[in-house]
Amino acid sequence: QVQLVESGGGLVQAGGSLRLSCAASGGTFSSFHMGWFRQAPGKEREFVAAVNWSGGTTYYAGSVKGRFTISRDNVKNTMYLQMNSLKPEDTAVYYCAAELGARIPTKSYDYDYWGQGTQVTVSS
Repeated sequence: QVQLVESGGGLVQAGGSLRLSCAASGGTFSSFHMGWFRQAPGKEREFVAAVNWSGGTTYYAGSVKGRFTISRDNVKNTMYLQMNSLKPEDTAVYYCAAELGARIPTKSYDYDYWGQGTQVTVSS
């Protein structure tokens, strides 16, 4: 059983930056593909970014590509999301997720483990 805890959210002005962290425990972190999702009020949870077990392969949603960077440190059992050039439309609760499998999932239903989420609010 894997436990995931997000941190690093907060309030930032448009154009600013934040770095989210997702600390994992209870499993072999380096075995899991990891992902970030977000959910804004009244909207469905959407894919943001994913990284494979080694950190060598990454995927991004089109809306964040070029502004966000996903990474992981398998020694620290932690995944990160560096968010730059933030926009008001990035405001959401951000969740990290973990999955064992052959493919890197980009759909929320393919992930088995989830954190509790961290709020990111971008003011205009």
